[in-house]
Amino acid sequence: MRRVFVLLTILLAVALTGCGSNTPRDDGSAIRPEGSGGSASGHVGGGSFAGNPAALRFASHMQKQHGFDAKAVTAVLARAKRESWIIEQMDKPVRKSRGPSVPTGAWNRYRAKFITEDNIDKGVAFWQQYAGELKRASATYGVPPEIIVGIIGVETRWGRIMGKTRIIDALATLSFAYPRRSEYFTGELESFFLMARDEGFDPLKPKGSFAGAMGYGQFMPSSIRKYAVDHNGDGHRNLWNPVDAIGSVANYFKGHGWRTGQPVAVRATASGSSAGSLKSGFDTKYSPGTLASSGIIPAGSLGAADQVSLLKLDVGSGYEYWLGLHNFYVITRYNHSTYYAMAVYQLGNAVKARMGGAGGARVAQVLAPSVDSAL
Repeated sequence: MRRVFVLLTILLAVALTGCGSNTPRDDGSAIRPEGSGGSASGHVGGGSFAGNPAALRFASHMQKQHGFDAKAVTAVLARAKRESWIIEQMDKPVRKSRGPSVPTGAWNRYRAKFITEDNIDKGVAFWQQYAGELKRASATYGVPPEIIVGIIGVETRWGRIMGKTRIIDALATLSFAYPRRSEYFTGELESFFLMARDEGFDPLKPKGSFAGAMGYGQFMPSSIRKYAVDHNGDGHRNLWNPVDAIGSVANYFKGHGWRTGQPVAVRATASGSSAGSLKSGFDTKYSPGTLASSGIIPAGSLGAADQVSLLKLDVGSGYEYWLGLHNFYVITRYNHSTYYAMAVYQLGNAVKARMGGAGGARVAQVLAPSVDSAL
């Protein structure tokens, strides 16, 4: 027992102190394997991956590549649990439309999950509480506060829903029991162990999404290592701390090419039968002239943009058209979805409008769908 505990203590660098109160810190007790010590192969405890060949290969890799003690890594993995429900979630079929495109109100339903009066009020409270940190992040990284607020609001309702799955269980399950994406998730597990060593926390404690995303901004471990920042200056990058999360979200967008001061998306009007036949989506590219020839006209300035994406939102009785600019595409680097990026954009702007005291009219305009005639 004592030998394994010493190895784990070295692995986790528990001597590090001074982290935020929301971090899953290591007090030593949670990392002691059950039983009376560990064998050379690391068969410790009653977890699902004790003696798992892939887990043993992973531990060996961590020792050779990063200087970890393989026995200590194996001891941690031996306490991870295979969660069958995670695999079931990953294998849920994606709905695909069949036949001709017919509006069913999909955007209305998606938006209603996030852009509500109550959620806007909670966003205002978050903005007011962290106004100084948001302003500083915006000045440092060039990303507007409303975009930072929008991301955190859509991802976790400003910290209210951050996930209840142990990250070690999620990543071990998807690394060693889900062959279809094992390569990707094994890379994330590697980043998670490195992150635990860097920041000095117990890898058995953090909780998040069933896919391994963590904190206010729901970063995957590799994104935490690459983009997370110590925005509160305490010497640690802690995504469970809202201040660090604010800076980290802003830095993520800067790292993906956010253009300071440039628009995100512009509403458009559509007329004529050819508008509805154009391919739409965040990854489409059209010149404004090409769209104009098909009857799609921006309702505001596109700045100097010579290419835009055509965004088509299903509002039930028709479609709402927008033109996505470079910064809209940057938002989709967080989640590759037109609806996701638009929800972030509209939620953040609804909170900003209420913060400005304009409340009523401007928020109502965001909440209420409008319909263009072209289908």
